[in-house]
Amino acid sequence: MRASASMLFVLLSATFAAAEPVKLFDGKTLDGWEGDTAKTWRVEDGAIVGGTLDAVVPRNEFLSTKKSYGDFELKAEFKLIGDKAKMNAGIQFRTKRIPNHHEVSGYQADVGQDYWGALYDESRRNKVLVKPDAKVLEKLIKHEDWNEYTIRCEGPRIRLWLNGTLTVDYTEADDKIERTGIIALQIHGGAKAKAMYKNIRIEELVAKSADKP
Repeated sequence: MRASASMLFVLLSATFAAAEPVKLFDGKTLDGWEGDTAKTWRVEDGAIVGGTLDAVVPRNEFLSTKKSYGDFELKAEFKLIGDKAKMNAGIQFRTKRIPNHHEVSGYQADVGQDYWGALYDESRRNKVLVKPDAKVLEKLIKHEDWNEYTIRCEGPRIRLWLNGTLTVDYTEADDKIERTGIIALQIHGGAKAKAMYKNIRIEELVAKSADKP
């Protein structure tokens, strides 16, 4: 117990140096990404688009990076349009693909319904880990317009900002939860909906001892 508490203190006390920002999407192609590009995912007008307004999206689909990331700060703009009562999407991180399945398992910065700004644990604990106040959220959300998420992972600490406002500050207490994984974009099944993502860029962070300059 003491060793775990000490380790957590060291991780939270560390500072993180950022590398240069890297674009994960070139605005034209899906190079570096993988998923159902035959029926679900495509590029339209400089954005990655999943889903359709012409038919109900049959199941959850994820377009993921081929590369895994650990500590990082990710920024992405997104728009969700369609059946407001049912549509949902999100950005997965520190996530794994489930073998021989369309689902993934890991953290999600949620979008849609009453989950905006929330941290969800997809196909693992299957629950909302942190959910911001609805009254605060309603002032932040730009419905059927472009919004921005900032996702910052530093050791066990995860923070989400929606349109510049901090909505989640969560520290993972379970040491068995992995701290690396892919980034993935979601369109949720069950609604006529389109999720769009653009200006996706990431800065990888390197832990630096607190007592070093």
